[in-house]
Amino acid sequence: MEEKLKIGLLGLGVVGSGVPEILIAHQEKIRQVTGMDIVVDKAFVREIETKQALGDAFNIQLTTSIEDILDDPEISIVVELMGAIEPAKTYISQALEKGKHVVTANKDLLALHGGELVALAQKNKCDLYYEASVAGGIPILRTIANSLAADDITNVLGIVNGTTNYMLTQMVSHSKSYEEALREAQELGFAESDPTNDVDGIDAAYKMVILSQFAFGMNIGMEQVAVKGIRGLSLEDVATAKQLGYEIKLIGAAKKAGNSIHVEVSPMLVPVKHPLASVSNEFNAVFIESSGVGESMYYGPGAGAKPTATSVVSDLITIAKNIRLKTTGHMFNSYRHETLLTEDNEIFSKYYLSLEVPDERGQFLKLAEIMNQADVSFDQVVQQKSDGKTARVIVITHTTSKKNLETVSKKINETTSFSLENTMKVLGE
Repeated sequence: MEEKLKIGLLGLGVVGSGVPEILIAHQEKIRQVTGMDIVVDKAFVREIETKQALGDAFNIQLTTSIEDILDDPEISIVVELMGAIEPAKTYISQALEKGKHVVTANKDLLALHGGELVALAQKNKCDLYYEASVAGGIPILRTIANSLAADDITNVLGIVNGTTNYMLTQMVSHSKSYEEALREAQELGFAESDPTNDVDGIDAAYKMVILSQFAFGMNIGMEQVAVKGIRGLSLEDVATAKQLGYEIKLIGAAKKAGNSIHVEVSPMLVPVKHPLASVSNEFNAVFIESSGVGESMYYGPGAGAKPTATSVVSDLITIAKNIRLKTTGHMFNSYRHETLLTEDNEIFSKYYLSLEVPDERGQFLKLAEIMNQADVSFDQVVQQKSDGKTARVIVITHTTSKKNLETVSKKINETTSFSLENTMKVLGE
């Protein structure tokens, strides 16, 4: 049995510095659980000078040469916390080829190239773990892979992007505009100077690709995820949803219909009584429906140094146990199922539509005719305001198919007197 397990760390930023801190703070507990000490021996950094204080504090040897870690036979595990696709993909691949186990939090890389890396890990009988790639400090991947392994998951709903959830909380609770909420999120460090991946739903989509692999065993490509973000979301729509008893949330959804699934990310109207409606600010949550457990929700911080580093260290502990028991080389997620996508005419929901229509007689009849032709019926219709020329009309449909909704949207857009401002899915009550 090894007494000391040496780690090579790629990146010593906010999360990277949290890993040695946790390993030192919880050293005795980790030793009891794994039977060995886990220590960060070396860290690969861009500039040694700016990280020297951290290196000294944690007794870590700093290097600007990746070979110092990859070619060190005493380093058993490489932890990648650099982010971005390259050079992370190259470094992880090289580590696996050299027989080193890998822990990463790189959701972008895993969503786009996870299959390739998993195959490489299998070929070299290495462990590849990535709990921290989804929802930061929430152990959702391990929960699905282990605790729910005997269950049949039918629906996964996630608030998995803290930036947009913070922004929406500000818009709902404090009536701030999209622009004001974004500016505040950037000032607080929740949003990057370029917020594209967050506000356009791309970050959440990466995470839903990974969640779909664990929940349904299907390898969904990013091009197969319907993605719509919150960019430019109207404060009027946020206020209207609240008046009607809903909170608008950016939801990642993966739902099974028969043997197929549909995966999407979009702003949705969540009933105020639904558990996800109460998830505010930068917090994340994943709501799961399954045949055995029923409904369950997993809630916690989606980012931050300590929550994310805690998930990384949990993966290190798992690998340490595997090394001790000589059981390395098993996949983090071994569930596999043929990838089948649900057709649009089999995807059902209620929908919210906001329109600008001429403020004159006969317009509701015209709208009703368009919806009737597409076999879509009204659940609620509200006229909100009028300037004497145009009126803002809100429609919530009865449950209908995505295909029918697309037909309605197309017909409305073809009607020159109507302007379809927004369309959002309404989660089931």
